[in-house]
Amino acid sequence: MSLGNTSGQLAARRKARLSRVLTLLALGIAPVTSWAQTNADAQALDTVTVMGAIPTYGDTPPPPYVGGQVAAGGRLGLLGEKDAMDVPFNVISYTSELIENQQSQTLGDTLQNDASVSVGQGFGIYGEAFKVRGFNLTGDDVAYGGLYGVLPRQIINSDLAERIEVFKGASAFTSGIPIGGSGGIGGTINIEPKHAGDEPMLKFSSGYRSDSYGEVGVDASQRFGDQQEWGARVSAVRGRGDTAIDAESQRDTSVVVGLDYRGERGRVLFDFGHQKFTLDGGRSSVRTNVATRVPAVPDSSLNYTPSFGGTDLETNFGMVRGEYDLTDAWTAFAAVGGNRTLEGIVSATPRLIDDVGNASVSDFETRNHIDNFASQAGLRGYIVTGPVSHDVTFGYSSAYRNFDTDWSSLAAGATNIYDPVDLTRPDGVPFYGGSVTRTRSQGVTLSDTLGFWDDRVLLTLGARYQELEIDERPNAGGSNRYADRRVTPAVGVLFKANPNVSLYANYVEALQDGGTVSDTTATNFGQHLGIAHAEQHELGAKFDYGQLGGGISLFQIELPTASVIDGVGGLNNEQRNRGIELSLHGEPSEGVRLYSSAAWIDAELTKTQDGSQGNDATGVPDYRFVFGGEWDTPFVERLTATGRVVHTGSQYADVANNLELDSWTRLDLGLRYTTPIGGADWVWRAGIDNVTDEDYWAGASTAFAGYLIQGEPRTFKLSATVEF
Repeated sequence: MSLGNTSGQLAARRKARLSRVLTLLALGIAPVTSWAQTNADAQALDTVTVMGAIPTYGDTPPPPYVGGQVAAGGRLGLLGEKDAMDVPFNVISYTSELIENQQSQTLGDTLQNDASVSVGQGFGIYGEAFKVRGFNLTGDDVAYGGLYGVLPRQIINSDLAERIEVFKGASAFTSGIPIGGSGGIGGTINIEPKHAGDEPMLKFSSGYRSDSYGEVGVDASQRFGDQQEWGARVSAVRGRGDTAIDAESQRDTSVVVGLDYRGERGRVLFDFGHQKFTLDGGRSSVRTNVATRVPAVPDSSLNYTPSFGGTDLETNFGMVRGEYDLTDAWTAFAAVGGNRTLEGIVSATPRLIDDVGNASVSDFETRNHIDNFASQAGLRGYIVTGPVSHDVTFGYSSAYRNFDTDWSSLAAGATNIYDPVDLTRPDGVPFYGGSVTRTRSQGVTLSDTLGFWDDRVLLTLGARYQELEIDERPNAGGSNRYADRRVTPAVGVLFKANPNVSLYANYVEALQDGGTVSDTTATNFGQHLGIAHAEQHELGAKFDYGQLGGGISLFQIELPTASVIDGVGGLNNEQRNRGIELSLHGEPSEGVRLYSSAAWIDAELTKTQDGSQGNDATGVPDYRFVFGGEWDTPFVERLTATGRVVHTGSQYADVANNLELDSWTRLDLGLRYTTPIGGADWVWRAGIDNVTDEDYWAGASTAFAGYLIQGEPRTFKLSATVEF
C-alpha cells in the first residue's frame, strides 16, 4: 500500500526520513530499497491528502501536479522543498515538461507564464532581468538548488532546469540577501538541476527557430549499483544562427552533468555545468531620457542597434549538496557551490534626442571577471511535544563574490530608430573606468512550524540574523567599505479549512544592499547606505481538488529607497506595492490542461523628495494576465494543440509619469504530435510566438528609468525529439 494512503502511515513517514522515502513514492519512481521494490505495484495508487501531514521533501522536488505543467510545491530557501498546500507562502514550480513543450530557450521564456513576473533587460544591455511583484530581481540572484551565485548571471538557458520555481514575496527569512544586490524584495527564483530517474533515458533533439537558428541536443541518464544507488545524467545543447531580428545572430552552448548517490540514510548530489552565449549585432533597449513622449514602436524585426553591439558570456559552475538522516526524525544538510564567469559586452544603446526617433549612440564596452562561492548547512527535524508538532529548521548560508570590472566609453555617432544607420566601431581614446568589488553575505535562520489540532493549524515562527559586507576599490584608487547587519522576523499561519482548501497569512521581511549615494550634490556622495529593509503583509487562500488547483493572494510590500535631504543622501524615500494574484492550473477535463494566472499591482511612490510622491513606480504594469493551455484533439489521435495569451497593462518609463507605455497583447500558438516509431517515442513540435507580429514596447528597464524594451517579433519554432 502507498505511504500516502492512510494517516497512520503518514505519521510513520514523518518520523522516518521524511525527505527520502515519501518523495520517491509520490514521484512514482521505482524505490531504491528492497522493501519498496517488493511493493512497487502499490505506487500506481492515487495519493490521498490527509490532515495531519506536513510533507517535507528536502532537496527532492515535489511531484508534478495533474497535467504535468506545474508542480505541487517548491523550494523555500533553507527550509527545503515543500508542498504548496502546507506553507503560508505563495510558491509555484514550472516543470521540464512545460519547458520542452513550449520550446523555451531561456529562463525568461518560461517565466512569461507567470503573471507576477515581468521579463526585461538589465542595465540597457542584453541580459535578462525580472520584476517579481513589481520589484527588481536580476539574473545574478537566481538560485540553483537553493544556492545563490552558482548559475550564469546574464542569460540562463532553460535546458539547465528540471524545475523553475518562483517564491513570491519577501525572502530574507528563507534565503537571506543574495550577492547580486536585488535582494529578493518581491520574490526569488530557483532552478532545480537535472538528475537521473529510475528508468534509463536517451533522448536526442533538434530544433529550428526563425530566421535561421538551428540547434541539436542530447539528454541521457542511467542508474547504477546493486540497489540503483548511483545515478548519472548528461544534458547538452548547441545552437547557432540568425534570429528573427534583422542582422542579429546567436551562438549558444550549454552542458550540465548531474551525479547522485541515494544511500540508506544519506543522499548526495553533484552538479557541474558550462554555458557559453554569444550575441552578435544584438538589438538593445532604447533610452528615452530626453524624450517628451513615448516614441512610436518600430517594426518588430527592425534592428536599430549598430552591428558592433553584442555580448560574449561564458560561465563554468558547480555544486555539491548532501543530506544525512541522523535519526528517524532529524536530517542534516549541507551544500557548497560557485562559478567563474567571463563577460565581454559591447553596448550600443540608442539614446533619443527628440521625439521623431533621432538618437545618439556610444560605444560602451565592459569586461567582467566574476568569481562566486556559496555555502549552506543546517538541520531539519520533526518532533512532537504533547498535542503540538514541530517542524524545525536551523540553517546557515553564505555567499561571496569577487567582481572585477573594467569599462570604456566613446561616442559612436548618430542614428534613427526608424531608419537606422549601421555605425562603425569608433576609433579614438575612450574614457576608462572600473573597480574591484568584494561582497560577502551570511546569516543564520531558525524556524519552527508548530502544528495544532492534528496539524490543521500550522504556525510558522522564525527569524534570520543577516550580515552584509561590501568592499569596493575603484581602479582610480581609494576604497569604499561598509558592513551592516539585521535581524528579520517572520510569522506565518496556515489553516486547513478542509482537505482541499488552505487559508494563510504572513508577515515577512526582505533585505537588500541599499547601494551608494549617487547624487553628486550630496555631502556624502559615493557613500554606502547600508541594508535596505522591506516589509511584507500577505493574505491568501489555496485550493487543490485533485484535477484543479490554484489560489488567490493579497499583498503589500514597502521598500525604502535613496534620496537626498538637506544635502545628505539616505534611504528616505519609499515605494509601496499592493497587489492581488490569482492562479489556476490542472486538468479540469480529460485532454484539457490549463496553466493561467493574473496579477494586479499598484506600485506607488509613497515618499519622495522631488514632487513625484503619489506617482506610479517605473516599469511596473498595472496588471498582467496569462492564459495558457493544451487540448488533445479528438479528431487526430496523439495531436495536441497549445496556446497562450499574454496581456500586459500600461506602465510608466519615468518617475514623473510622463512616458506611459501602452498595454499590449501577445498570442502564441502551437501543435505537438507524439508517435512511436521503431521502438522509440517521437515528439514533433511546431509553434509560433507573437502570431500577429505585434509591434509593442514590452516594458521599461528593470534596472534604470528611461529605458524601453521592445517585444520580440513573430518567431517560428520547430523541433523533433526522439526518446529511446
